[in-house]
Amino acid sequence: MQNSIFLDKINGKKTSRPPVWFMRQAGRVLPNYNKLKERYTFHELMEDEKLAAEVTLMPIYDLGVDAAILFSDILVIPNAMGMELEFTDHGPVFNKPLKGLSNPADHLCPAPEKLEYIYRNIDEIIRQRPANIPLIGFCGAPLTTLCYMVQGISSNPNFPEAIKFLFQHKKEAQRLIDAIADLSAHYAQKQIEHGIDAFQLFETHANLVPVELYRELFMPAVKKIGQAVRSTGTPFIFFPKGLGTGLKYVTPDLADFVSIDWQMPLEHARQLVHPEVGLQGNLDPRYLYGTRQEIEQILENYKPFFRENEKWIFNLGHGFLPDIPYENAKFVVDWIKSTNWE
Repeated sequence: MQNSIFLDKINGKKTSRPPVWFMRQAGRVLPNYNKLKERYTFHELMEDEKLAAEVTLMPIYDLGVDAAILFSDILVIPNAMGMELEFTDHGPVFNKPLKGLSNPADHLCPAPEKLEYIYRNIDEIIRQRPANIPLIGFCGAPLTTLCYMVQGISSNPNFPEAIKFLFQHKKEAQRLIDAIADLSAHYAQKQIEHGIDAFQLFETHANLVPVELYRELFMPAVKKIGQAVRSTGTPFIFFPKGLGTGLKYVTPDLADFVSIDWQMPLEHARQLVHPEVGLQGNLDPRYLYGTRQEIEQILENYKPFFRENEKWIFNLGHGFLPDIPYENAKFVVDWIKSTNWE
């Protein structure tokens, strides 16, 4: 691969500006993606390697970001564990979530071959990508995956039934966590075999349990997935949204970089996180509803942080919201690339 500012940064090299990419960058914020959605379902876009490659690489051409992230879904792991998943016009739906079942781990039937189409997608992306653009792979982290598996797709973002299950059936929850971690580690290594350059683990709902319980039940699984990635020499990014002061437990043996949500100021995160672990984040995506002048004022606030903290990748504090103006997203990338950071 030719020089990549993203890989230089994540591997500890000095760069003249922070690299920039966005969570949910391959999606509804892009007009060209919306045109594809008029012709294809989400499932069709995911399962056809040509379409998946086109969507994955679209932000490179339409936004100018420094890295691509695999176009996929965090629920492919439960699906590969035998849970029937249907992609509807209103999003993915599990026909039979695990809630109400006795010994739900006994109902899982892991079938790693169900993930083969994703590796074909990666092969196609690698064939098509520009020479200086790295590809980030990913999967959902254990708590978030567990919530969806137990409760199904929920309109309540607090997943009350899944969290109740976790407290009532701790041993059975541990069996599910172990199964999720095992298949996720396998999935991560297969992505690496097919050419991804970095891997991010998305824990979207780290805020749903006390930090100490997260540390007890879920951190070992995070570490297992991270070790599977890092044993190959591939950088590992952990995104524990809402972990708060639990960021102090993100140490060099857990991750290379940690992605910071918009609720945690970067300066505070830097004090909590081990100094050898890099930071990524943490612009609140809702700022992109504002005017260009307002957005620029927010971006200016990041410059002093970059001057004092070399280990930082610019990103959002969570993914793009679907109705954010494309022009504002493009403005952010252009500003980051053109401003003087020194």
